[in-house]
Amino acid sequence: MQLLLDTHALLWWLAGDEQLSLAARKAIAEEGNGIFVSTASAWEIATKHRFGRLPGVEAIVADLDGAIANQGFAALPISLRHGQAAGALPGPHRDPFDRMLIAQAMLEDLVLVSNELPFDAYGVRRLW
Repeated sequence: MQLLLDTHALLWWLAGDEQLSLAARKAIAEEGNGIFVSTASAWEIATKHRFGRLPGVEAIVADLDGAIANQGFAALPISLRHGQAAGALPGPHRDPFDRMLIAQAMLEDLVLVSNELPFDAYGVRRLW
């Protein structure tokens, strides 16, 4: 299975936080699964940290590449196609980070690891 981690899922995994569901933890730990982290999550983490909304993530902000590489995860860059799809998504959901993750999951055929129920309205496969 190929998984795309929502930003909160990534942060909870790295912190060993039990807010991450058991199903998500098992899927992320599964040896045969490919785990992807979107560039959108790096952007979201850095932005929220800058605004003081993510205290305690200084080490992650300082070396996100290293943090995901140490876990064996792969970075998922944002392409023009991803940007077009995210911008064209219908509906009232306004969060640009979420819209990008939805578009990437759809276009790259990835299962989105997230507790965000509104994602289901977009037909994306979601694991929680």
